[in-house]
Amino acid sequence: MDILLFIAGAALVILGADWLVDGASGVARRFGLSEYVIGATIVGIGTSMPEFVVSAVAAIKGNADIAIGNVAGSNLFNTLMIIGVTALILPLLFSRRNIRIDMPMCIAASLLFVAFAWGGKVNRWEGAILFALFVAYIWFNLKKGKTEEESGEDSKKETPMSIWKMIALILAGLGGLVLGGNLFVDHGVNIAHAMHISEAVIANTIMAGGTSLPELAVCIVAAAKGRGQMAIGNIIGSNISNILLIIGFSAAITPLNVLPVNFQSILAVAISSVLLMLTAFPLRTKKIERWEGALFIALYVAYVLMILHVGAV
Repeated sequence: MDILLFIAGAALVILGADWLVDGASGVARRFGLSEYVIGATIVGIGTSMPEFVVSAVAAIKGNADIAIGNVAGSNLFNTLMIIGVTALILPLLFSRRNIRIDMPMCIAASLLFVAFAWGGKVNRWEGAILFALFVAYIWFNLKKGKTEEESGEDSKKETPMSIWKMIALILAGLGGLVLGGNLFVDHGVNIAHAMHISEAVIANTIMAGGTSLPELAVCIVAAAKGRGQMAIGNIIGSNISNILLIIGFSAAITPLNVLPVNFQSILAVAISSVLLMLTAFPLRTKKIERWEGALFIALYVAYVLMILHVGAV
């Protein structure tokens, strides 16, 4: 029963995030926001919403192991597994913005995560710093979107969504996120205990993979349509949001203790971020080739085996 309710919780979280993004995007279009702004803010945050809800619920319930492990594991799943699988479908080309802005920001956020977790705890004031940086990042994207809109980049016109439909989607999305998040955390803990492994291991592996399904779906569809830059942008943006928004907000609720197994994952997040940057080094082709995608997948498998080995209760 725990497994069924765990899966049901994951499904509700993912569906809830999708409904909330659709409703919020409808509101944004009614207020005349550009497609760039919607993509960089609402959709970007929306794909991180499952991780946000699971980590926030875990922090509130005193499960810091899950709150941190879910974010660290999700970022590694994003960078190594999703980028790897996507590159096997289509070699991924980096955009100028990816190289100059997004990836340096992702590396900086990852290194800050390592620094704050170094002492074994992410305190409230450190969470506040991360959250403030997230607000600044969103402000930059909003300003960038406004500049591009004024420069003459017209967004595609779409039929406005009815107000009642927007309200229904937002309310249904919030309900699905709250209910699904509670089911996901509670029964994930039960599964960990039944399997005699730590909650941190479950969070870094099964929970992280489950909450990263929206990013996986977006990237596979983007690659299949030949839009590799969208796939990379989605992953980098999600990784930034995971650290700055989710860890920032969760630590602001309650200080987060960092277990050794979670700190190893946090270090791996920083290393994988640098590795992703190296694949786009200007002297190279600025592209992730298929063989590099296969290497990323192999590295993720090695990481999971390491976590299972060191994290057993």
